[in-house]
This record gives sequence, C-alpha cells and structure tokens, in this order.
Amino acid sequence: MIRHHDFRYTGMTLRSTVHIPEGPTGTRWPTVVFVHGFTSNRIELPNFVAMSRLLEAHGIASVRFDLSGHGESDGDFFDVTITGEIAETRAVLQTVRTFDFVDPERIGLVGMSMGGVVAGIVAAEEPGIVALCLWSPAAVAPFEIGSGYLKGRRLAPEIAEKGYVDTDGHRMSPALVEDIAGLDVYGRSSGYAGPVHILHGDKDDIGPIEYVRRYLDHYDGDAHLEIVEGADHAWGSVPHRTTLHQSTLRFLREHLK
Repeated sequence: MIRHHDFRYTGMTLRSTVHIPEGPTGTRWPTVVFVHGFTSNRIELPNFVAMSRLLEAHGIASVRFDLSGHGESDGDFFDVTITGEIAETRAVLQTVRTFDFVDPERIGLVGMSMGGVVAGIVAAEEPGIVALCLWSPAAVAPFEIGSGYLKGRRLAPEIAEKGYVDTDGHRMSPALVEDIAGLDVYGRSSGYAGPVHILHGDKDDIGPIEYVRRYLDHYDGDAHLEIVEGADHAWGSVPHRTTLHQSTLRFLREHLK
C-alpha cells in the first residue's frame, strides 16, 4: 500500500509518501524513515522509491518525506538550515512512532549525502533508532564550506554581490553557509551506539572517502563502511545502484526484523 501523509511542523506542511507491506489489519511493521540530500527530495537520485518498494516486499514499511524548502513541502530553500533539517527529521520520527502500522521499537534511518549527515546526528540525538544506514554521507561539507569554498567556488564574493550562493538554481543563504561551517559532524554523531552501515563509492567526487572513514573513529558500537569500487556519489549505474539497495536491504532486515 502506498499513501501520502502531511506532517505539520512550525506552521509548515512537510509532505511524504508512505509504503506499507501487505498483511493482517493491525500489524505493526518495522519502519524506515528516509532523509534526502541537499537540494533533492523524497524521490532522491539513488532512488528512494525503488528502495521503499524493495523494503515493502520484504515486510518493512517506510516513510519518505520532503524537508522544508525541498520537493513538495512548504518553505523556501533560502530559509533552509541544517539545524532546521535536524529538528524537522526528529519531529517526523516522533510522529511516525505514533502511526498505527509502525512498530515503535523497530525504526531505522537511511540518509543520502547531506541527508546522511543529518540522519547520523538525528540517530544520536533522537532516542529509539535501532539501525542507521548512510549513503554517500557528505561529512566533508563543514570542512569545505568552513574553508570558504563550495565545489571550488569562493563563497564570500558571491554572497557579497547577491546575498546568496547560487547552488544548482537554489539560493543558499549566508545563514545556511554559517550553519554548515559550524557543524560538528562527528562529535554530534558519535553518541549513537546502535548498528551503522555506511555505503560509499570510491569514485565519489563530492564526498572524499577520507572524511567518511572518520566516522569509524567516532562510533563505539557496530559500525561498518562498505566501499564500492567504481561507484560515484549518485550511484549512477545499474550495478552500483543494485549493490547499494541490496546491501541496505540486508542490513535493515538483519537489524529490524
């Protein structure tokens, strides 16, 4: 079953798609919440839709939502901050736990790119997450933006001229630049003691592998990094995307079922 749900957060509507496996009425399913990447949406480039369908076929429900300023949700991208995205994701999780089809003791998180950074922090700061899977986490972002650059472009002159940074047609605000630059990715993620599965391509030109490896230095629990040869940031081939989805499925089935 696929249906839609509108979450409410600080006066805004965050729109979502919910996948529920077939089964007896009243069944409470293990459930995964997806967090999409920077300027993306709940469909996501490595295909959250296909992953949700795969999970549904194996008895795991899922919720894919658009962060504010993204996709079909309310808000303007200029008002986006990572602090806000963390708060929105926590609020969504708190509501998801109350759904009648959700087993609140079996909730997992999957985050892609900057959504992986958000998911990692949320897992540490929002109780009750029993499995965490990060796809191509953009842990490099605070270090890159903190140095005054984004993808090789200097940020300060563009902000001085326009009042924003043009990021693939989105207005990235000075507040967002400051918020990312000050983000303690590893410190805030390290409090999560549950199982962590990180998937990253060795041809990822957005998030260098050395920044992803650092996660393992900060997790005391069951954390594993799977480096996929030839895969880019977007998992842009059928074999690589299949590897991503199947590896994620194995991890989530093990820890949620």
